[in-house]
Amino acid sequence: MGKNQHVISHCERWAVKAEGAHEPLATFKTQSEAWEKAKSIARKERSEALLHGRNGMIRARNTYGHDPSRTKG
Repeated sequence: MGKNQHVISHCERWAVKAEGAHEPLATFKTQSEAWEKAKSIARKERSEALLHGRNGMIRARNTYGHDPSRTKG
């Protein structure tokens, strides 16, 4: 399983950054472009893509690969 990909606000642009990395993998003009790139990488690496708002809070997440078992409830 690869590293999770985060879409974050970065210097007036949007960046895709692998979890634990110091520098972004790529930057984009729009959040939408960055989100598509993060999902594409996460699909290939069988990891998770997380979309953060400008305030840093997670707005959306997509998991590719092994999902944990669902519990009844």
